[in-house]
Amino acid sequence: MAQQRKIELLAPAKNLETGIAAINHGADAVYIGAAQFGARQAAGNSVEDIARLVEYAHIYGVKVYVTLNTIIYDDEVENVERLVAELYEIGVDALIVQDMGIAGMNIPPIPLHASTQMDNRTPAKARFLADVGFPRIVLARELSLAEISEIHRAVPETELEVFVHGALCVSYSGQCYASQHCFGRSANRGECAQFCRLAFDLVDAEGNVVTRGRHLLSLKDMNRSAMLEDMLDAGVTSLKIEGRLKDVSYVKNIVAYYRGALDAIFGRRKEYARSSFGKSTPQFVPAPEKSFNRGFTDYFLEGGKEGITSFETPKSKGEYMGRVKFVSRNFFTVTGGEFNNGDGACFITRDGHLKGFRINRVEGNRVFPQSMPQIESGDELYRNYDCDFERQLSHPDIQRRVAVELLFKDNKDGFLLCGKDESGVECTVSATFKKQEARSPQRENIVKQLGKWGNTPFEVSTVNVELENEWFVPSSLLSDMRRTLCEELIKEHRKNYGREDMRLNECDVPFPVSSLDYRGNVSNNYAAAFYKAHGVENLSLAFEKAPVAGVPVMFCKHCIKFSMGWCTRSGVKHHYKEPFFLVSGDGKRFRLAFDCKECQMQVLAE
Repeated sequence: MAQQRKIELLAPAKNLETGIAAINHGADAVYIGAAQFGARQAAGNSVEDIARLVEYAHIYGVKVYVTLNTIIYDDEVENVERLVAELYEIGVDALIVQDMGIAGMNIPPIPLHASTQMDNRTPAKARFLADVGFPRIVLARELSLAEISEIHRAVPETELEVFVHGALCVSYSGQCYASQHCFGRSANRGECAQFCRLAFDLVDAEGNVVTRGRHLLSLKDMNRSAMLEDMLDAGVTSLKIEGRLKDVSYVKNIVAYYRGALDAIFGRRKEYARSSFGKSTPQFVPAPEKSFNRGFTDYFLEGGKEGITSFETPKSKGEYMGRVKFVSRNFFTVTGGEFNNGDGACFITRDGHLKGFRINRVEGNRVFPQSMPQIESGDELYRNYDCDFERQLSHPDIQRRVAVELLFKDNKDGFLLCGKDESGVECTVSATFKKQEARSPQRENIVKQLGKWGNTPFEVSTVNVELENEWFVPSSLLSDMRRTLCEELIKEHRKNYGREDMRLNECDVPFPVSSLDYRGNVSNNYAAAFYKAHGVENLSLAFEKAPVAGVPVMFCKHCIKFSMGWCTRSGVKHHYKEPFFLVSGDGKRFRLAFDCKECQMQVLAE
């Protein structure tokens, strides 16, 4: 059989607790933010907590990546260098970076992954990053399967990481400056104010209101669980779940769901295998629709643009439950799914707004809210908080288990206990003991005592007993040998866990373009030197360092004209006068420009 390709399920970790939960529920790798320089400023963690996560993860062959994916200013370089040295020392497996300046800093040889915020969406860009020495490239979310395949063919030796689940930014990652322009909070500095989730009016050039108070830049959440096999066949190595601000319940549910889906594929497709080891047993039936979501889309994976938007609300709708059948004074009836006492529910009003309410009690198909909402017969109902499901998720985790085979035998000085686990790690412990013949058979007790691994990372698959005579073996001796073997196996895992140190190549490979404007996000001298060394002749500073008036502050694959049914390729015309403008609640205006050749919408600051 050809060599198996190791596939990674990559999960977010808001903190240490969430990271451990992700590992226990089947993640092959986790990504977590340090105290500084991560693109989710609210999800920072101490080096000490990251070190504890690394220690836990490496028992299972799980990797830990730290996000240093903001742009960096010159006066921060020393702090970055110090932080990277600390992360390297505690065994972090790689850094996810945006700023090319890191390549020139004084840092240890820790692997660097090219963040999606580098705007990685062409074979030429991927080839450059591979030649420079990035072992992994995180691709733009907007790419189709065909485009992913094309990039894989261009860089077959490089790992490709692709998002499979979670919230979607409407702009290409790293190419959004709206938050900085409007609020002085840079998305490229981890301070995004979520401009794209605001409500806007859409008006034409003559001031006519096309639609009012809708979330015209808000997208549904990604869910590509039905297309995992296609993504693997396209060349994807790492399947990434978004959500470093999500709580532990969300991570448990979504990771467990994708773990099960991937394992089912691996059962059919032996050319693929998981990249870590250990059995995960969730104490619930995973269901992604029960966690935070705005509705689901596979985004542009199949090339189309239909059904990607969440214009009514940027909030979670949850799972669809059915329609309201009858409304009374203090209850209503519903056809479809069954609610529980204490659930949270919501519906979209006839004027397009999301309204939520808490359910006090349920009697058959009768639902009694705590406070009766202005609901009508025919309204669609969603459950955005499943009380029973959340209760299941709150139960203590069952620890992930690594299967181990045991052999207990005697030698001239006493006894030996040998263990070999599913990853191939082997350890042997010995006990000096003056042997004496037993009065009764010992095998049953030996197997019983050696099977008691309790709250450890291991579980016994088989116990073989090979004794020359029926020796008496005390239970206390067996327990001591079992505990010692467990400690030795853990030590061996951590000692043998090998990070492949690497540095980026010092080469003269030309960057795909010779000129970079503000979208190059160059914010320090090291980044400027990097691009100049690779043939970039004209270089502008980052938007955060030198704001530019009248330029696009968003670059979107999502197109409002398409969503309104006016795509120029369809031939459908509208009666409004272009250009169109988005008008926010505080009166700010943003002109929309449509590049139909590139199938891209730009949002320009007025």
